Amino acid sequence: MPEPLYSDTTLAVSLLVHQVERGTIALPELQRPYVWPASKARDLFDSMYKGFPVGSLLFWKTGVEPGARQIGTDAKQAVPEHLIVDGQQRLTSLYAVITGAPVLRDDFSTRRIRLAFRPADATFAVTDAAIEKDPEFMPDVSELWKPNNRKKAVRGFLTRLAEKRELDEVETDRLDTALDDLFGLGSYTFKIVELSDRVDEEEVAEIFVRINSNGVTLNQADFILTLLSVFWEPGRRELERFCRESHTPSLTTASSFNWHIQPEPSQLLRVTSALALRRAVLKQVYAILRGRDPETGKLSAALREEQFARLQAAQKHVLDLTNWHEFLQCLERAGFRAGRMISSDNAIIFTYAMWLLGRVDYQVPLDRLRETIARWFFMAHTTGRYSGSFESRVEQDFGRLNNILVGDADAYLAALDKVIDDTFTHDYWTIT
Repeated sequence: MPEPLYSDTTLAVSLLVHQVERGTIALPELQRPYVWPASKARDLFDSMYKGFPVGSLLFWKTGVEPGARQIGTDAKQAVPEHLIVDGQQRLTSLYAVITGAPVLRDDFSTRRIRLAFRPADATFAVTDAAIEKDPEFMPDVSELWKPNNRKKAVRGFLTRLAEKRELDEVETDRLDTALDDLFGLGSYTFKIVELSDRVDEEEVAEIFVRINSNGVTLNQADFILTLLSVFWEPGRRELERFCRESHTPSLTTASSFNWHIQPEPSQLLRVTSALALRRAVLKQVYAILRGRDPETGKLSAALREEQFARLQAAQKHVLDLTNWHEFLQCLERAGFRAGRMISSDNAIIFTYAMWLLGRVDYQVPLDRLRETIARWFFMAHTTGRYSGSFESRVEQDFGRLNNILVGDADAYLAALDKVIDDTFTHDYWTIT
């Protein structure tokens, strides 16, 4: 029988929440942002209060060397020892309700999950305006778990209720006991299944799909974002913030908002990988960022740090608002005024990569770059250049630049113009 790829353990809710706070357990973008409605978090706490089983959690050991630190953070936060693969919604609910921390929704908004508790009949509810005014409810159970606040929270609830109706000693004791039982959910234990650090990303994806019929298929972008969560969390948060701000206009500060595209983190990750590594195949990008030595096949912490340093430098250019909006002017130059005119996000994403390569690596003046990139985008969008097996096509486009010296603006523009002219031949317009 093959050696098992997992081990079992148990952890109390209080310890799970504490480890999430410390960063020992990470909640990366391995699956998706928090998508549960508040009612499901309510049902989770109700089941736990009743002593019902609520399922196990699946963790993946990161396998990082002891004492490793995240890259590029002043706080020198420890690298997470475990990533949550299955049970993200439950663990996020526990963390958010108990600590009162806001959670990131799939629309990039952040909000709190506020649950109320009525100790008279042990009823949980999602807090709303009516419950806020009802003295029978403790409107925000997170007050119980604030440091050194349990007794104050209980006294506050009982005082408020006593102002509404008379309480005798027996009922006061019963209500106090119910609130103590609620506080005691910190001792509720979860069964934890730990996947070994010997498990690779493809096996994790297969395991996730097999045990979670409602789960989504994991792809290479998910795992690269997970690497960012482990080794460079500030960078992942910057990426998410840029994408979040692209959805809504800002009246006070400059933002990434535009009328052409609201990019996802995985899309801009492709641009960063292109600029940093000249790679479009994310499976190769993942191997590079893990620090795999191409000759020995072994993982190297030094190589990993070197590749992440390149990624950091590239992301600064990708998320630079001046670069972003200068590039978007190229789309308008090409005649595309709004997103409804554009049928391919990939055409925008990989044209942005070509714009950055021209601006950063080949130092092309803006006026010349804008004209050529406008023509490139028109060509790529019109011909569907980045549809289908687009990664191979992007790699070919990068390959055409390999022999051009860094800083040679003329050669770079000539290479792009040749592709445009070779694509838009007389036959294209008369036959294709």
